Amino acid sequence: MRHEYKHQISPSEDLVLSGRLRRLFPHDTHAGPDGRYRVTSLYFDTPYDAALREKLDGVDRREKFRLRYYGDEAAWLKLEKKCKRGGLCSKRAARLSREEGERLLSGDSGFLLHREEPIFRELYSKLRGSALTPRTVVCYDREAFLYAPGNVRVTLDRNLRTGTSVKDFFRPERFLLHPLEGLTVLEVKYDAFLPDLVRMAVQIPDRTAAACSKYALCRRFD
Repeated sequence: MRHEYKHQISPSEDLVLSGRLRRLFPHDTHAGPDGRYRVTSLYFDTPYDAALREKLDGVDRREKFRLRYYGDEAAWLKLEKKCKRGGLCSKRAARLSREEGERLLSGDSGFLLHREEPIFRELYSKLRGSALTPRTVVCYDREAFLYAPGNVRVTLDRNLRTGTSVKDFFRPERFLLHPLEGLTVLEVKYDAFLPDLVRMAVQIPDRTAAACSKYALCRRFD
């Protein structure tokens, strides 16, 4: 379980903060030469929007499933289950092929029972028992920084966007809706403690942590 704090920051705050972080911490090793990469996710929810409503209502124990790929080419995907308990977050994930992802989008989930990882069987049970379905695509450009003490990860997520159809999951050029025009989402994630160096580095005057669900923001366009 990890701590996770989020802030929405302005372009000027982003400019100052990103310059400071680049001087102090290394970029994520999986990023491109400029330290950035694209993240595209497809979130699942029930017909009654259980994941969305629990988030908006501040339910203490909640979970959500998503498919995710990185960069421009979806050669492979990750199925992730993210849980929140008492303000702490955890994540389980397993890898699947693009073909398997396309099968899920088309409503074909039987192959999940033939995978060994428990997360696939759990998703299958939720697809059948709770009528979980793909609901919304979330796409953004991420710049990530790492700091080993405390297993800290600081991310700046820019240009948040979504589309009008989950069928466009593999076509990010069609994501033309921007729920946070001009703003950046700052996220700070760590294990048991946040080192003072990071705490001071991410300080922004007159800013306090606040709920900021990219999924909930993108659902505004439904």
